[in-house]
Amino acid sequence: MAFSKNLGLLRILLLIIVASIQISLSDALLEGIYCGKENCYDVLGVTREETTKSEISKKYRALARKFHPDMHRSPDAKAEAEVRFKQIATAYEILKDDESRTDYDYMLDNPEDYYRHYYRYYRNRVAPKVDVRIVLIVTISIISAVQYYSANQRYEVAINYFMQQPKYRNRALDVARERGAYDDNNVKKGTKKKNKQEIKEETERVIRKVLEENMDIRGGYAKPKVSDILWIQLILLPYTVVAYLMWYASWTWRFNIKREPYGEAEKLYLIRRNMKLGQYQFDAIEEPEKKEFLRRELWLKENYDAWHQEKEEEMKVKLAESAKHKAYRRYLKVHGEGRMTFDDS
Repeated sequence: MAFSKNLGLLRILLLIIVASIQISLSDALLEGIYCGKENCYDVLGVTREETTKSEISKKYRALARKFHPDMHRSPDAKAEAEVRFKQIATAYEILKDDESRTDYDYMLDNPEDYYRHYYRYYRNRVAPKVDVRIVLIVTISIISAVQYYSANQRYEVAINYFMQQPKYRNRALDVARERGAYDDNNVKKGTKKKNKQEIKEETERVIRKVLEENMDIRGGYAKPKVSDILWIQLILLPYTVVAYLMWYASWTWRFNIKREPYGEAEKLYLIRRNMKLGQYQFDAIEEPEKKEFLRRELWLKENYDAWHQEKEEEMKVKLAESAKHKAYRRYLKVHGEGRMTFDDS
């Protein structure tokens, strides 16, 4: 009697455990994501623990042949097969991919994390399946191409400007005559006489070639170098870092510890640093002006501050004597500050 009573209690306990397992499993399957209320493993007829990718693919192919809509003739069977075929295809797409399968297994094991399941599902669906390395390579390549193209365009603007100035054109022709590349009769050495259009084109080519070889264009309009583009800079980055560290250590040892006197290159570097100019900007400054910087000893901070103050005072004087600035001051005196006007003259 006692045994049968205990057996009944055991049966009730087992029923409660099975019911709770079914409830938790039902809760784990969310509507609208993955296979909905269907279990993806059950849809394909495979087990979660012992299933491999090859087994999933094999089972999918077999079910796809069986439930393909074209395999059924009657409208009802065709409609039912179409629904079943979509379920099979969805389950296969989820289980064949390692990342989506991991997320799906996590949902089965953690049914209470509703929001995380939806986030993981839509993150994988919306996020592009592109390797980050490919994105970086393409981005750097585009930046490098645009960088070189822009620099080349600026250089072309500078060359075309010099070619249009009579002073530089005449000087370039003089240099070409000295080299024997051009003569006064507009006849190229060793060839027959050309017509006017050919002479003009030849003259332009000669002038351009001489300007490119002799003009020292600096700053932002300098001739582009392949070594300046981003790709090459990234490749040379380790060398650049090591070279900078060695230079910094040498500078510290020579000038901060041993107190050696500065050379001209070091003085110009300190002057450029005081002026807060980039290398290209400083290189664009004419040599006589740089010599004046050296004469004034602008590498010394106190000398540079005094020189900078002088330049500011000179600028104020020039601005005060400017006709445009005088007209502006008269305008303020008559109309006052903050007055709005629509006069475009």
